Amino acid sequence: MNTLRIFNHHIHIKFVILGIVHFALAAASVYAATEIRYVGDDAAMMRDYAVLMWRAVFFAVVVVACLSAMGVYRPQRQNRHVPVLVRVVAAMVMASLVAAFAFYVLPGLFLGRGILLMALVLSLIGLSIVQLGFYALIDQRSAPWRVLFYGAGHNAAETLAYMRRRSDHSLFNLVGCILAPGETPQVDSQLVLHADCSLAEYARRHRIDEIVVTMDDRRHQFPSDDLIDCRIAGVNIVDTLTFYERQTGKVKTELLQPSWIIFSHGFRRSFAQDAVKRLLDLAVASVLLAIVWPIMLATAIAILVEDGLRQPVLFRQRRVGLNGGIYWIYKFRSMRTDAETPGVAQWASVDDPRVTRVGFYIRKYRLDELPQLWNVFKGDMSLVGPRPERPEFVDQLADTLPYYRVRECVKPGITGWAQLGYPYGASEEDANGKLQHDLYYVKNRSFFLDLLILMNTVEVVLFRKGGR
Repeated sequence: MNTLRIFNHHIHIKFVILGIVHFALAAASVYAATEIRYVGDDAAMMRDYAVLMWRAVFFAVVVVACLSAMGVYRPQRQNRHVPVLVRVVAAMVMASLVAAFAFYVLPGLFLGRGILLMALVLSLIGLSIVQLGFYALIDQRSAPWRVLFYGAGHNAAETLAYMRRRSDHSLFNLVGCILAPGETPQVDSQLVLHADCSLAEYARRHRIDEIVVTMDDRRHQFPSDDLIDCRIAGVNIVDTLTFYERQTGKVKTELLQPSWIIFSHGFRRSFAQDAVKRLLDLAVASVLLAIVWPIMLATAIAILVEDGLRQPVLFRQRRVGLNGGIYWIYKFRSMRTDAETPGVAQWASVDDPRVTRVGFYIRKYRLDELPQLWNVFKGDMSLVGPRPERPEFVDQLADTLPYYRVRECVKPGITGWAQLGYPYGASEEDANGKLQHDLYYVKNRSFFLDLLILMNTVEVVLFRKGGR
């Protein structure tokens, strides 16, 4: 298997290894900085390795968390040198701020300004070298996980079409697609294979690790005996939906069947899980409010200065929440007060002429979303979840997109899995793209996945991804 399933979420093993290497480098930099700083001095206290170990572990956890927040461990990241280094540098700047704040709150973890600065510099050098080397090795030719598609027709072609980016193929090596009986090949002719022996023998000869069943029609000539032989021989067997979900972090709605939702692993919900999620919402929302209230005040003043004291700063709008319930969402007003004809819902568009000058900037940096912290405190929303839609759009989308209302089994969120992997949605096509991410979240949601989404949202805000 080329992924690990950690609290329901699929994480590629290469990135797990990369995170471990980063952790070890960051921890080692603390020891190295301590030795360099106190060389020749009587530093018995600082050389108390029992104490220093916890300080080094804490520093390494902060560094890895900040690297994760910058999207370093996401397989869809660009592997060009400059974007890689920019994210590493941004992560280290963030780590220095987080560490400084933590040392103020927990003085027992304090390293000293000189040691902290030296550890940051050493970590930055080591991490940059490792990161550039890592991305130089991540390509399809070096991927050790060898995958064979059984089927070369429509399903195989559509799966490959939705995984057309190089980053989508960087973590497995597609050997080819065996043409199933009765199929017309629709994939690239170079990928079409014709087995001259049994499937199990072919898998053994070509060192296949996994077979993905992509045949168009499973009702006729399904190779159950051959697949059983392969499974017994240690070859992993998965269907197209499972493979696509694991590799991309999305659920392929075009192939989704009711039976998959009914019998697949996931879609779990418990009182304990809901209680932990609610506590996380209240804790993080309180911290965020304490940090961003000056920004919220400045945003309100900017709106009043542009539009006048008589114009509203906030606007509210009806949205669909948990189990289809309707609630009022609050945002900073970023459009003209006459932006919509009463009763007529309208999608936002690129360079929307209804957006004000202040609104352009607060939408770009997602500042218009900050009043939704009040919705989180009220319990209408969560910090993490599918983005809420207007009732008019939900009725329209539910008619054209099967399973769209599955999103309503969890609370909507200020941020979510779709916000990390898909740009701003402003059409039915975009809604389907977001739905694939939302279904993955609903199926695999956990405290761990919520933390990952919250951390990675920092990258979305800092790099202005998806604002419109």
